[in-house]
Amino acid sequence: MSLFRKKTVTQILSDAAEGESSKLVKTLGVRDLTSFGIAAIIGAGIFSTIGLASYNGGPAVSLLFVFTAIACVFTALSYAQFASTVPVSGSAYTYAYVAFGEIFAWIIGWALILEYAVSNMVVAISWSEYFTSMLSGFGVTFPKYLATDYGSASRAFQLVQETKQAGIALTTLPDNTRLLADAYANAPVVGNLHLIANLPAGAITVLITALVYIGIKESRAASNILVVLKLAVIALVIGVGAFYVKPANWSPFAPNGMSGVLSGVASVFFAFIGFDSISTTAEECKNPQRDLPRAMLYCLGICTVLYVLITLVLTGMVNYKELGVSDPLAYVFQKVNLDFVAGVISVSAVVAITSALLVYQLGQPRIWMTMSRDGLLWKRFSTIHPKYKTPSFATIVTGFLVAIPSLFMDLKFFVDLTSVGTFFAFILVCAGILFLDAKGLTAQSKFKVPYINGKYIIGAILLAVVTYALTNDNLLQTLENKPLLVVFWGVWIVLAVQGFRHNFSLLPVIGVLTNLYLMTELGASNWKIFGIWLIIGLVIYFSYGFRKSKLAIREREDAAGI
Repeated sequence: MSLFRKKTVTQILSDAAEGESSKLVKTLGVRDLTSFGIAAIIGAGIFSTIGLASYNGGPAVSLLFVFTAIACVFTALSYAQFASTVPVSGSAYTYAYVAFGEIFAWIIGWALILEYAVSNMVVAISWSEYFTSMLSGFGVTFPKYLATDYGSASRAFQLVQETKQAGIALTTLPDNTRLLADAYANAPVVGNLHLIANLPAGAITVLITALVYIGIKESRAASNILVVLKLAVIALVIGVGAFYVKPANWSPFAPNGMSGVLSGVASVFFAFIGFDSISTTAEECKNPQRDLPRAMLYCLGICTVLYVLITLVLTGMVNYKELGVSDPLAYVFQKVNLDFVAGVISVSAVVAITSALLVYQLGQPRIWMTMSRDGLLWKRFSTIHPKYKTPSFATIVTGFLVAIPSLFMDLKFFVDLTSVGTFFAFILVCAGILFLDAKGLTAQSKFKVPYINGKYIIGAILLAVVTYALTNDNLLQTLENKPLLVVFWGVWIVLAVQGFRHNFSLLPVIGVLTNLYLMTELGASNWKIFGIWLIIGLVIYFSYGFRKSKLAIREREDAAGI
Protein backbone atom coordinates (compact mmCIF):
# COMPACT_ATOMS: atom_id res chain seq x y z
CA MET A 1 0.00 0.00 0.00
CA SER A 2 1.55 3.27 -1.15
CA LEU A 3 1.33 6.78 0.23
CA PHE A 4 1.57 8.02 -3.33
CA ARG A 5 -1.26 6.03 -4.91
CA LYS A 6 -2.97 8.21 -7.47
CA LYS A 7 -6.28 8.64 -9.18
CA THR A 8 -6.06 8.65 -12.94
CA VAL A 9 -7.80 11.34 -14.98
CA THR A 10 -10.01 8.64 -16.53
CA GLN A 11 -10.94 7.31 -13.10
CA ILE A 12 -11.86 10.75 -11.76
CA LEU A 13 -13.99 11.54 -14.81
CA SER A 14 -15.69 8.16 -14.51
CA ASP A 15 -16.39 8.65 -10.79
CA ALA A 16 -17.83 12.09 -11.48
CA ALA A 17 -20.07 10.74 -14.23
CA GLU A 18 -21.39 8.00 -11.98
CA GLY A 19 -21.81 10.12 -8.84
CA GLU A 20 -24.20 12.78 -7.69
CA SER A 21 -22.17 15.46 -9.46
CA SER A 22 -23.43 14.14 -12.80
CA LYS A 23 -26.77 15.80 -11.97
CA LEU A 24 -25.25 19.27 -11.97
CA VAL A 25 -26.55 21.57 -14.68
CA LYS A 26 -23.98 23.16 -17.00
CA THR A 27 -25.23 26.73 -17.16
CA LEU A 28 -22.26 29.00 -16.43
CA GLY A 29 -20.61 31.04 -19.17
CA VAL A 30 -17.55 33.28 -19.06
CA ARG A 31 -19.58 36.31 -17.93
CA ASP A 32 -21.12 34.36 -15.04
CA LEU A 33 -17.73 32.97 -14.02
CA THR A 34 -16.12 36.40 -14.10
CA SER A 35 -18.95 37.78 -12.01
CA PHE A 36 -18.59 34.90 -9.58
CA GLY A 37 -14.86 35.54 -9.27
CA ILE A 38 -15.36 39.24 -8.60
CA ALA A 39 -18.02 38.39 -6.01
CA ALA A 40 -15.58 36.08 -4.23
CA ILE A 41 -12.54 38.40 -4.45
CA ILE A 42 -14.28 41.65 -3.56
CA GLY A 43 -15.32 40.74 -0.07
CA ALA A 44 -13.55 41.09 3.23
CA GLY A 45 -10.28 41.82 1.43
CA ILE A 46 -11.21 45.19 -0.01
CA PHE A 47 -13.39 46.15 2.95
CA SER A 48 -10.98 45.25 5.76
CA THR A 49 -7.52 43.75 5.20
CA ILE A 50 -6.54 46.48 2.73
CA GLY A 51 -6.36 48.81 5.75
CA LEU A 52 -3.96 46.54 7.64
CA ALA A 53 -1.70 46.26 4.59
CA SER A 54 -1.64 50.05 4.12
CA TYR A 55 -0.90 50.55 7.82
CA ASN A 56 2.19 48.32 7.51
CA GLY A 57 3.58 49.50 4.21
CA GLY A 58 2.14 52.93 3.46
CA PRO A 59 1.07 54.03 -0.03
CA ALA A 60 3.65 51.69 -1.62
CA VAL A 61 1.35 48.77 -0.82
CA SER A 62 -0.40 49.63 -4.08
CA LEU A 63 2.65 48.16 -5.85
CA LEU A 64 2.43 45.05 -3.68
CA PHE A 65 -1.09 44.48 -5.00
CA VAL A 66 0.34 44.47 -8.52
CA PHE A 67 3.14 42.04 -7.59
CA THR A 68 0.75 39.71 -5.80
CA ALA A 69 -1.71 39.82 -8.70
CA ILE A 70 1.09 38.78 -11.07
CA ALA A 71 1.86 35.82 -8.80
CA CYS A 72 -1.83 34.93 -8.88
CA VAL A 73 -1.89 35.09 -12.69
CA PHE A 74 0.74 32.36 -12.97
CA THR A 75 -1.21 30.28 -10.46
CA ALA A 76 -4.51 30.98 -12.24
CA LEU A 77 -3.05 29.70 -15.52
CA SER A 78 -2.04 26.47 -13.78
CA TYR A 79 -5.48 26.13 -12.22
CA ALA A 80 -7.02 26.66 -15.66
CA GLN A 81 -4.93 23.91 -17.26
CA PHE A 82 -5.91 21.51 -14.48
CA ALA A 83 -9.57 22.45 -14.89
CA SER A 84 -9.27 21.73 -18.61
CA THR A 85 -7.56 18.39 -17.99
CA VAL A 86 -9.71 17.33 -15.02
CA PRO A 87 -13.01 19.30 -15.36
CA VAL A 88 -14.54 18.10 -12.08
CA SER A 89 -15.07 19.59 -8.63
CA GLY A 90 -12.48 19.36 -5.88
CA SER A 91 -10.08 22.10 -6.92
CA ALA A 92 -6.51 21.71 -5.62
CA TYR A 93 -7.42 18.59 -3.60
CA THR A 94 -8.46 16.70 -6.74
CA TYR A 95 -5.54 18.06 -8.76
CA ALA A 96 -3.04 16.87 -6.13
CA TYR A 97 -4.64 13.40 -6.15
CA VAL A 98 -3.90 13.15 -9.88
CA ALA A 99 -0.41 14.69 -9.89
CA PHE A 100 1.26 13.65 -6.62
CA GLY A 101 -0.81 10.95 -4.97
CA GLU A 102 -2.99 10.43 -1.94
CA ILE A 103 -0.72 11.74 0.82
CA PHE A 104 -0.33 15.08 -0.97
CA ALA A 105 -4.05 15.15 -1.73
CA TRP A 106 -4.73 14.68 1.97
CA ILE A 107 -2.27 17.39 2.97
CA ILE A 108 -3.70 19.90 0.50
CA GLY A 109 -7.27 18.96 1.43
CA TRP A 110 -6.45 19.41 5.10
CA ALA A 111 -4.80 22.77 4.30
CA LEU A 112 -7.89 23.84 2.32
CA ILE A 113 -10.08 23.00 5.31
CA LEU A 114 -7.95 25.38 7.38
CA GLU A 115 -7.94 27.99 4.61
CA TYR A 116 -11.71 28.09 4.22
CA ALA A 117 -12.36 27.99 7.96
CA VAL A 118 -9.87 30.74 8.78
CA SER A 119 -11.00 32.81 5.80
CA ASN A 120 -14.50 32.80 7.19
CA MET A 121 -13.21 33.82 10.60
CA VAL A 122 -11.61 36.87 8.95
CA VAL A 123 -14.83 37.59 7.06
CA ALA A 124 -16.94 37.24 10.20
CA ILE A 125 -14.70 39.59 12.21
CA SER A 126 -14.74 42.11 9.37
CA TRP A 127 -18.52 41.81 9.15
CA SER A 128 -18.76 42.61 12.85
CA GLU A 129 -16.75 45.83 12.42
CA TYR A 130 -18.95 47.07 9.58
CA PHE A 131 -22.15 45.95 11.29
CA THR A 132 -21.39 47.93 14.45
CA SER A 133 -20.29 50.89 12.29
CA MET A 134 -23.60 50.68 10.44
CA LEU A 135 -25.52 50.64 13.73
CA SER A 136 -23.66 53.72 14.95
CA GLY A 137 -24.67 55.45 11.73
CA PHE A 138 -28.28 54.90 12.75
CA GLY A 139 -27.63 56.17 16.28
CA VAL A 140 -27.39 52.73 17.90
CA THR A 141 -24.33 52.17 20.08
CA PHE A 142 -23.22 48.57 20.37
CA PRO A 143 -20.96 47.92 23.39
CA LYS A 144 -17.41 47.74 22.11
CA TYR A 145 -16.44 45.05 24.60
CA LEU A 146 -19.04 42.79 22.94
CA ALA A 147 -17.67 43.50 19.46
CA THR A 148 -13.93 42.90 19.73
CA ASP A 149 -11.49 40.22 20.82
CA TYR A 150 -9.90 40.00 24.24
CA GLY A 151 -6.29 40.15 23.02
CA SER A 152 -6.68 43.39 21.03
CA ALA A 153 -8.53 45.13 23.86
CA SER A 154 -6.00 43.99 26.46
CA ARG A 155 -3.00 45.14 24.41
CA ALA A 156 -4.63 48.49 23.70
CA PHE A 157 -5.35 49.03 27.40
CA GLN A 158 -1.76 48.17 28.29
CA LEU A 159 -0.47 50.62 25.66
CA VAL A 160 -2.67 53.40 27.02
CA GLN A 161 -1.40 52.77 30.55
CA GLU A 162 2.21 52.86 29.38
CA THR A 163 1.56 56.08 27.46
CA LYS A 164 0.07 57.71 30.56
CA GLN A 165 2.99 56.63 32.72
CA ALA A 166 5.42 58.07 30.18
CA GLY A 167 3.61 61.42 30.40
CA ILE A 168 2.69 61.36 26.71
CA ALA A 169 -0.66 62.73 25.58
CA LEU A 170 -3.18 60.03 24.67
CA THR A 171 -4.10 62.00 21.55
CA THR A 172 -0.89 60.70 20.03
CA LEU A 173 -2.43 57.23 19.95
CA PRO A 174 -4.75 56.12 17.11
CA ASP A 175 -8.48 56.56 17.81
CA ASN A 176 -9.05 52.83 17.47
CA THR A 177 -6.47 52.07 20.16
CA ARG A 178 -8.21 54.37 22.63
CA LEU A 179 -11.60 52.83 21.79
CA LEU A 180 -10.28 49.33 22.45
CA ALA A 181 -8.70 50.46 25.72
CA ASP A 182 -12.03 51.93 26.84
CA ALA A 183 -13.74 48.67 25.88
CA TYR A 184 -11.36 46.74 28.11
CA ALA A 185 -11.85 49.18 30.98
CA ASN A 186 -15.65 49.15 30.70
CA ALA A 187 -16.11 45.40 30.22
CA PRO A 188 -17.82 43.40 33.01
CA VAL A 189 -15.32 41.62 35.24
CA VAL A 190 -15.65 38.17 36.81
CA GLY A 191 -12.80 37.63 39.22
CA ASN A 192 -9.79 38.96 37.28
CA LEU A 193 -11.25 38.15 33.86
CA HIS A 194 -12.73 40.86 31.67
CA LEU A 195 -15.72 39.50 29.73
CA ILE A 196 -14.87 40.47 26.17
CA ALA A 197 -16.04 38.67 23.01
CA ASN A 198 -16.95 39.47 19.43
CA LEU A 199 -20.63 38.50 19.59
CA PRO A 200 -21.64 39.84 16.14
CA ALA A 201 -18.92 37.74 14.49
CA GLY A 202 -20.08 34.60 16.25
CA ALA A 203 -23.76 35.37 15.67
CA ILE A 204 -23.47 35.95 11.92
CA THR A 205 -21.50 32.72 11.57
CA VAL A 206 -24.21 30.76 13.37
CA LEU A 207 -26.91 32.41 11.25
CA ILE A 208 -25.13 31.74 7.95
CA THR A 209 -24.41 28.15 9.01
CA ALA A 210 -28.11 27.66 9.70
CA LEU A 211 -28.97 29.03 6.26
CA VAL A 212 -26.38 26.79 4.59
CA TYR A 213 -27.71 23.81 6.56
CA ILE A 214 -31.17 24.16 5.07
CA GLY A 215 -29.77 24.66 1.57
CA ILE A 216 -29.78 28.43 1.10
CA LYS A 217 -27.29 29.52 -1.58
CA GLU A 218 -26.76 32.33 -4.02
CA SER A 219 -28.37 31.98 -7.40
CA ARG A 220 -26.60 33.23 -10.48
CA ALA A 221 -28.86 36.26 -10.70
CA ALA A 222 -28.36 37.18 -7.04
CA SER A 223 -24.60 36.89 -7.43
CA ASN A 224 -24.63 39.26 -10.41
CA ILE A 225 -26.75 41.79 -8.49
CA LEU A 226 -24.33 41.70 -5.55
CA VAL A 227 -21.39 42.28 -7.89
CA VAL A 228 -23.10 45.36 -9.33
CA LEU A 229 -23.71 46.62 -5.77
CA LYS A 230 -20.09 46.07 -4.76
CA LEU A 231 -18.70 47.75 -7.87
CA ALA A 232 -21.05 50.70 -7.38
CA VAL A 233 -19.78 51.19 -3.81
CA ILE A 234 -16.16 50.98 -4.92
CA ALA A 235 -16.81 53.48 -7.69
CA LEU A 236 -18.37 55.77 -5.07
CA VAL A 237 -15.31 55.44 -2.82
CA ILE A 238 -12.88 56.17 -5.66
CA GLY A 239 -14.97 58.94 -7.24
CA VAL A 240 -15.80 60.84 -4.05
CA GLY A 241 -12.55 60.05 -2.21
CA ALA A 242 -10.43 61.39 -5.07
CA PHE A 243 -11.61 64.93 -4.20
CA TYR A 244 -10.27 64.56 -0.63
CA VAL A 245 -6.85 63.16 -1.52
CA LYS A 246 -3.92 65.13 -0.14
CA PRO A 247 -0.76 64.29 -2.10
CA ALA A 248 1.28 65.08 1.01
CA ASN A 249 -0.09 61.85 2.55
CA TRP A 250 1.70 59.87 -0.17
CA SER A 251 5.06 61.10 1.08
CA PRO A 252 7.01 59.13 2.10
CA PHE A 253 5.68 56.57 -0.39
CA ALA A 254 7.30 53.62 1.40
CA PRO A 255 7.81 54.88 4.99
CA ASN A 256 8.91 51.50 6.34
CA GLY A 257 10.96 50.50 3.31
CA MET A 258 10.53 47.33 1.30
CA SER A 259 10.32 45.23 4.47
CA GLY A 260 7.31 47.26 5.58
CA VAL A 261 5.64 46.81 2.21
CA LEU A 262 6.26 43.06 2.16
CA SER A 263 5.07 42.69 5.76
CA GLY A 264 1.60 43.30 4.40
CA VAL A 265 1.83 40.46 1.93
CA ALA A 266 -0.51 38.22 3.91
CA SER A 267 -3.17 40.91 4.06
CA VAL A 268 -2.79 41.65 0.36
CA PHE A 269 -2.73 38.04 -0.71
CA PHE A 270 -5.85 37.29 1.31
CA ALA A 271 -7.67 39.79 -0.89
CA PHE A 272 -7.07 37.62 -3.96
CA ILE A 273 -7.68 34.07 -2.77
CA GLY A 274 -11.30 34.17 -3.93
CA PHE A 275 -10.29 33.47 -7.54
CA ASP A 276 -9.58 29.88 -6.46
CA SER A 277 -13.33 29.39 -5.98
CA ILE A 278 -13.92 29.68 -9.73
CA SER A 279 -12.22 26.35 -10.30
CA THR A 280 -14.76 24.61 -8.08
CA THR A 281 -17.50 25.34 -10.63
CA ALA A 282 -15.87 23.32 -13.45
CA GLU A 283 -18.71 20.79 -13.62
CA GLU A 284 -21.30 23.53 -13.98
CA CYS A 285 -19.56 25.37 -16.84
CA LYS A 286 -20.79 25.13 -20.42
CA ASN A 287 -17.23 25.12 -21.70
CA PRO A 288 -14.77 24.92 -18.80
CA GLN A 289 -11.75 24.42 -21.07
CA ARG A 290 -12.35 27.80 -22.71
CA ASP A 291 -14.26 29.89 -20.16
CA LEU A 292 -12.41 29.13 -16.89
CA PRO A 293 -9.04 30.54 -18.05
CA ARG A 294 -10.69 33.68 -19.44
CA ALA A 295 -12.78 34.27 -16.31
CA MET A 296 -9.81 33.87 -13.97
CA LEU A 297 -7.70 36.38 -15.87
CA TYR A 298 -10.59 38.83 -16.36
CA CYS A 299 -11.55 38.94 -12.67
CA LEU A 300 -7.92 39.17 -11.53
CA GLY A 301 -7.29 42.10 -13.88
CA ILE A 302 -10.45 43.98 -12.87
CA CYS A 303 -9.91 43.45 -9.15
CA THR A 304 -6.21 44.40 -9.29
CA VAL A 305 -7.02 47.77 -10.86
CA LEU A 306 -9.71 48.38 -8.24
CA TYR A 307 -7.43 47.42 -5.34
CA VAL A 308 -4.62 49.71 -6.54
CA LEU A 309 -6.99 52.67 -6.96
CA ILE A 310 -8.62 52.04 -3.57
CA THR A 311 -5.20 51.87 -1.87
CA LEU A 312 -4.07 55.14 -3.41
CA VAL A 313 -7.31 56.87 -2.41
CA LEU A 314 -7.23 55.56 1.17
CA THR A 315 -3.59 56.49 1.77
CA GLY A 316 -4.18 59.87 0.10
CA MET A 317 -7.22 60.77 2.24
CA VAL A 318 -5.58 60.05 5.61
CA ASN A 319 -2.13 59.24 6.91
CA TYR A 320 -1.32 55.55 6.52
CA LYS A 321 -0.75 55.29 10.31
CA GLU A 322 -4.50 55.70 10.85
CA LEU A 323 -5.49 52.75 8.69
CA GLY A 324 -4.82 49.95 11.18
CA VAL A 325 -8.57 49.35 11.55
CA SER A 326 -10.89 46.61 10.30
CA ASP A 327 -13.27 48.98 8.49
CA PRO A 328 -10.89 51.36 6.63
CA LEU A 329 -13.30 52.45 3.88
CA ALA A 330 -15.92 53.72 6.30
CA TYR A 331 -13.26 55.06 8.67
CA VAL A 332 -11.58 57.41 6.17
CA PHE A 333 -14.88 59.04 5.18
CA GLN A 334 -15.78 59.56 8.82
CA LYS A 335 -12.41 61.29 9.25
CA VAL A 336 -13.28 63.79 6.50
CA ASN A 337 -16.79 64.30 7.94
CA LEU A 338 -18.62 62.51 5.14
CA ASP A 339 -20.71 60.43 7.51
CA PHE A 340 -23.40 59.80 4.90
CA VAL A 341 -20.90 58.17 2.53
CA ALA A 342 -19.43 56.21 5.45
CA GLY A 343 -22.93 55.00 6.28
CA VAL A 344 -23.57 53.89 2.71
CA ILE A 345 -20.27 52.03 2.69
CA SER A 346 -21.03 50.32 5.99
CA VAL A 347 -24.47 49.15 4.87
CA SER A 348 -23.12 47.96 1.51
CA ALA A 349 -20.17 46.24 3.17
CA VAL A 350 -22.49 44.33 5.50
CA VAL A 351 -24.39 42.99 2.47
CA ALA A 352 -21.26 42.31 0.42
CA ILE A 353 -19.37 40.60 3.22
CA THR A 354 -22.42 38.55 4.16
CA SER A 355 -22.50 37.14 0.62
CA ALA A 356 -18.78 36.29 0.82
CA LEU A 357 -19.35 34.58 4.16
CA LEU A 358 -22.12 32.51 2.60
CA VAL A 359 -19.96 31.46 -0.35
CA TYR A 360 -17.06 30.30 1.84
CA GLN A 361 -19.34 28.63 4.37
CA LEU A 362 -20.94 26.69 1.52
CA GLY A 363 -17.58 25.56 0.19
CA GLN A 364 -16.07 24.39 3.47
CA PRO A 365 -18.50 21.51 4.23
CA ARG A 366 -18.18 20.28 0.66
CA ILE A 367 -14.44 19.82 1.11
CA TRP A 368 -15.13 17.65 4.15
CA MET A 369 -17.75 15.81 2.09
CA THR A 370 -15.45 15.19 -0.90
CA MET A 371 -12.65 13.83 1.27
CA SER A 372 -15.16 11.65 3.11
CA ARG A 373 -16.51 10.21 -0.15
CA ASP A 374 -12.96 9.26 -1.10
CA GLY A 375 -12.74 7.41 2.21
CA LEU A 376 -10.18 9.74 3.78
CA LEU A 377 -12.58 10.97 6.47
CA TRP A 378 -15.36 9.31 8.42
CA LYS A 379 -18.50 8.50 6.45
CA ARG A 380 -20.60 10.81 8.57
CA PHE A 381 -18.96 13.83 6.95
CA SER A 382 -20.54 12.82 3.64
CA THR A 383 -24.00 12.36 5.17
CA ILE A 384 -26.60 14.18 3.09
CA HIS A 385 -29.68 15.54 4.86
CA PRO A 386 -32.73 13.65 3.57
CA LYS A 387 -34.84 16.81 3.34
CA TYR A 388 -32.43 19.67 2.67
CA LYS A 389 -29.99 17.71 0.48
CA THR A 390 -26.94 19.29 2.11
CA PRO A 391 -23.91 17.77 3.93
CA SER A 392 -25.59 18.28 7.28
CA PHE A 393 -22.98 16.96 9.73
CA ALA A 394 -20.08 18.63 7.90
CA THR A 395 -22.01 21.92 7.91
CA ILE A 396 -22.54 21.78 11.68
CA VAL A 397 -18.85 20.99 12.29
CA THR A 398 -17.90 23.91 10.05
CA GLY A 399 -20.18 26.23 12.02
CA PHE A 400 -18.49 25.37 15.31
CA LEU A 401 -15.01 25.50 13.75
CA VAL A 402 -15.59 29.06 12.53
CA ALA A 403 -17.89 30.59 15.14
CA ILE A 404 -15.98 29.83 18.34
CA PRO A 405 -12.53 31.19 17.32
CA SER A 406 -14.11 34.28 15.71
CA LEU A 407 -15.49 35.22 19.12
CA PHE A 408 -12.08 35.50 20.75
CA MET A 409 -9.27 35.88 18.18
CA ASP A 410 -8.02 38.93 16.27
CA LEU A 411 -8.07 39.69 12.56
CA LYS A 412 -4.32 39.91 11.86
CA PHE A 413 -3.63 36.46 13.29
CA PHE A 414 -6.20 34.83 11.01
CA VAL A 415 -5.09 36.70 7.89
CA ASP A 416 -1.54 35.34 8.17
CA LEU A 417 -2.75 31.83 8.94
CA THR A 418 -5.08 31.85 5.94
CA SER A 419 -2.29 32.80 3.59
CA VAL A 420 -0.01 29.94 4.70
CA GLY A 421 -2.53 27.32 3.58
CA THR A 422 -3.37 29.19 0.39
CA PHE A 423 0.26 29.60 -0.68
CA PHE A 424 0.81 25.91 -0.03
CA ALA A 425 -2.15 24.97 -2.25
CA PHE A 426 -1.04 27.32 -5.02
CA ILE A 427 2.52 25.95 -5.01
CA LEU A 428 1.30 22.37 -5.39
CA VAL A 429 -1.03 23.31 -8.25
CA CYS A 430 1.80 25.03 -10.16
CA ALA A 431 4.17 22.14 -9.45
CA GLY A 432 1.47 19.70 -10.53
CA ILE A 433 1.45 21.22 -14.02
CA LEU A 434 5.19 20.57 -14.31
CA PHE A 435 4.64 16.95 -13.31
CA LEU A 436 1.70 16.35 -15.66
CA ASP A 437 3.53 17.96 -18.58
CA ALA A 438 6.62 15.84 -17.94
CA LYS A 439 4.47 12.69 -17.92
CA GLY A 440 2.54 13.76 -21.00
CA LEU A 441 -0.79 13.60 -19.14
CA THR A 442 -2.09 16.95 -20.44
CA ALA A 443 -1.68 16.28 -24.15
CA GLN A 444 -5.45 16.29 -24.67
CA SER A 445 -6.08 19.41 -22.59
CA LYS A 446 -7.86 22.14 -24.53
CA PHE A 447 -6.09 24.84 -22.53
CA LYS A 448 -2.44 24.84 -21.60
CA VAL A 449 -0.22 27.32 -19.84
CA PRO A 450 1.70 29.15 -22.61
CA TYR A 451 4.94 27.23 -22.99
CA ILE A 452 8.25 29.04 -22.61
CA ASN A 453 11.20 26.67 -22.39
CA GLY A 454 12.90 27.26 -19.04
CA LYS A 455 15.79 24.87 -19.70
CA TYR A 456 18.41 27.61 -19.44
CA ILE A 457 16.39 30.57 -18.16
CA ILE A 458 15.60 29.15 -14.69
CA GLY A 459 19.26 28.45 -13.91
CA ALA A 460 20.51 31.69 -15.48
CA ILE A 461 18.19 33.83 -13.38
CA LEU A 462 19.16 31.82 -10.30
CA LEU A 463 22.87 32.51 -10.89
CA ALA A 464 22.20 36.21 -11.40
CA VAL A 465 20.14 36.49 -8.23
CA VAL A 466 22.63 34.45 -6.15
CA THR A 467 25.49 36.63 -7.41
CA TYR A 468 23.60 39.75 -6.38
CA ALA A 469 22.71 38.26 -2.98
CA LEU A 470 26.34 37.34 -2.23
CA THR A 471 27.36 40.94 -2.76
CA ASN A 472 24.81 42.06 -0.17
CA ASP A 473 26.44 42.87 3.16
CA ASN A 474 23.20 42.09 5.00
CA LEU A 475 22.85 38.56 3.60
CA LEU A 476 23.52 36.73 6.88
CA GLN A 477 21.24 39.05 8.82
CA THR A 478 18.50 38.53 6.22
CA LEU A 479 18.80 34.74 6.52
CA GLU A 480 18.66 34.99 10.32
CA ASN A 481 15.47 37.03 10.16
CA LYS A 482 13.92 34.88 7.43
CA PRO A 483 15.27 31.31 7.76
CA LEU A 484 12.65 30.06 5.30
CA LEU A 485 14.66 31.74 2.54
CA VAL A 486 16.95 28.71 2.74
CA VAL A 487 14.01 26.56 1.63
CA PHE A 488 13.25 29.03 -1.14
CA TRP A 489 16.80 28.86 -2.50
CA GLY A 490 16.87 25.08 -2.18
CA VAL A 491 13.65 24.68 -4.16
CA TRP A 492 14.93 27.08 -6.83
CA ILE A 493 18.11 24.99 -7.22
CA VAL A 494 16.05 21.80 -7.60
CA LEU A 495 13.79 23.47 -10.18
CA ALA A 496 16.83 24.73 -12.11
CA VAL A 497 18.34 21.22 -12.27
CA GLN A 498 15.08 19.47 -13.12
CA GLY A 499 14.12 22.24 -15.53
CA PHE A 500 17.37 21.68 -17.42
CA ARG A 501 16.74 17.92 -17.55
CA HIS A 502 13.04 18.03 -18.48
CA ASN A 503 12.65 21.38 -20.28
CA PHE A 504 10.21 22.73 -17.68
CA SER A 505 7.71 25.36 -18.74
CA LEU A 506 8.86 28.69 -17.29
CA LEU A 507 5.49 30.14 -16.18
CA PRO A 508 4.52 27.39 -13.68
CA VAL A 509 8.06 27.60 -12.26
CA ILE A 510 7.60 31.34 -11.74
CA GLY A 511 4.28 30.54 -10.04
CA VAL A 512 6.01 28.14 -7.63
CA LEU A 513 8.84 30.56 -6.83
CA THR A 514 6.71 33.69 -6.38
CA ASN A 515 4.28 31.94 -4.07
CA LEU A 516 7.12 30.33 -2.13
CA TYR A 517 8.91 33.66 -1.74
CA LEU A 518 5.75 35.32 -0.50
CA MET A 519 5.45 32.49 2.04
CA THR A 520 8.83 33.47 3.50
CA GLU A 521 7.36 36.87 4.41
CA LEU A 522 4.79 35.37 6.78
CA GLY A 523 5.18 35.33 10.55
CA ALA A 524 6.95 32.38 12.22
CA SER A 525 4.16 31.95 14.78
CA ASN A 526 1.65 31.28 12.02
CA TRP A 527 3.98 28.72 10.49
CA LYS A 528 4.14 26.91 13.81
CA ILE A 529 0.37 26.79 14.09
CA PHE A 530 0.08 25.63 10.48
CA GLY A 531 2.64 22.92 11.25
CA ILE A 532 0.62 21.78 14.26
CA TRP A 533 -2.49 21.69 12.06
CA LEU A 534 -0.67 19.49 9.51
CA ILE A 535 0.60 17.16 12.25
CA ILE A 536 -2.96 16.72 13.51
CA GLY A 537 -4.05 16.01 9.95
CA LEU A 538 -1.33 13.40 9.40
CA VAL A 539 -2.29 11.64 12.64
CA ILE A 540 -5.88 11.42 11.39
CA TYR A 541 -4.75 10.23 7.96
CA PHE A 542 -2.49 7.45 9.21
CA SER A 543 -4.96 6.32 11.86
CA TYR A 544 -7.95 6.27 9.50
CA GLY A 545 -7.66 7.54 5.91
CA PHE A 546 -4.61 5.48 4.92
CA ARG A 547 -6.51 2.23 5.56
CA LYS A 548 -10.03 3.34 4.70
CA SER A 549 -9.51 5.25 1.44
CA LYS A 550 -11.24 3.81 -1.61
CA LEU A 551 -7.92 3.40 -3.36
CA ALA A 552 -6.61 1.39 -0.40
CA ILE A 553 -9.66 -0.85 -0.52
CA ARG A 554 -9.13 -1.39 -4.25
CA GLU A 555 -5.48 -2.25 -3.63
CA ARG A 556 -6.48 -4.88 -1.09
CA GLU A 557 -9.10 -6.30 -3.43
CA ASP A 558 -6.61 -6.49 -6.28
CA ALA A 559 -4.06 -8.18 -4.02
CA ALA A 560 -6.69 -10.73 -2.95
CA GLY A 561 -7.70 -11.32 -6.56
CA ILE A 562 -11.26 -10.07 -5.97
